[in-house]
Amino acid sequence: MPRDSRYGEQIVWTGRPERLETPMFLRGAALVMFAAALVSVCFAFVVARALGTSPAPTLLFGAWATTLGLVLLHGPRVWLARVSYEVTEHHVVFKRGPFRRSIERSEISFARIHWSGPGVGDVELVRAVPTGALRRRLMLRLYGLKAPDRVAAIIAGHEDVVLPGRDDRLLAQRLQLGERVLWAANPRPTWRSYLPRQRGWTNVALSAILLAVAVRMVVTGVPTLQKLVAADMSEQALTFEALVTGLGLATLTVLATSCVLFYWAVIRPGRLAGTTRYLVTNRRVLIQRGKEELHLDRKKIVDVIDAPAGGGLRDVFLVLDGPHARALAASGAFRDDEAMPGLCPVLERVEDVEGLSRALNAPDESLPRAA
Repeated sequence: MPRDSRYGEQIVWTGRPERLETPMFLRGAALVMFAAALVSVCFAFVVARALGTSPAPTLLFGAWATTLGLVLLHGPRVWLARVSYEVTEHHVVFKRGPFRRSIERSEISFARIHWSGPGVGDVELVRAVPTGALRRRLMLRLYGLKAPDRVAAIIAGHEDVVLPGRDDRLLAQRLQLGERVLWAANPRPTWRSYLPRQRGWTNVALSAILLAVAVRMVVTGVPTLQKLVAADMSEQALTFEALVTGLGLATLTVLATSCVLFYWAVIRPGRLAGTTRYLVTNRRVLIQRGKEELHLDRKKIVDVIDAPAGGGLRDVFLVLDGPHARALAASGAFRDDEAMPGLCPVLERVEDVEGLSRALNAPDESLPRAA
């Protein structure tokens, strides 16, 4: 078997991104840049025709916005086109030319899978670390993988007992060979699901500011356009249309950005809470929320802490352990949207805490081996 050039370890698996895709956030930012470029062209036309001055500065800004939009839209795909992945005996390696990032397989606390299409998605490997002054973000993401759940199983050392799945099948239908469900639940939906958390409040504040800006643009822009209409601009109809188009597009861009930020901070988390599913099997703890999944080996759990969540419900925190990051206190388990966005090993608004505890304390069966 081939060996890795840096670690000298046998290579267990190699792969490349199957699907090159720009993240949604960057696609949205690119659209904003393109809208800004179009607004600049409209205003440049108005400046040149109505004021008789050079539109060069405005056009230069439009060119810059267009260039930045193209970089945001195509840059990630250009970067990923030359990326390759390796799983060796002890490491997971992300490679692009001389650039390398790696994480030890034994130090991985849990894996997150982000499905982007049928049979294709990303695998995010997370290492639990202490909170407080020693808190740091240790993650490695493998983008655009075919059968990402199988790749996650290979990294976990279970490649001979797992079948590749698809995101259109329930998580309970994609278990490993010999794996069975001991406990399952859904978080009870409450109005608290729509309350923003930490970073979400920043997005709400930005959304409110942008909404105020959009209202201000309408309040000041409409009277100005009415005055221009009253001044009889029939001889410069094209200039007037360019001005209306520029003002309208700028206002719509600001308003749309405000709505998107509010949706991601308030509406989306509440809707995803209704699609969340918790499973405890004889080997793993599995959490599914929309197109995102968390796979956690039960051997990584060293303690369970529950806290009141209101209405007789409890939030259950799974305290993890790992090399150089022993998590016998509040280490690497509790939700922190700033340090670790995405699914965390936390089961929210659980009713049957006793049943969950019994399932987690059930003896862990040994993994069967395929013949």
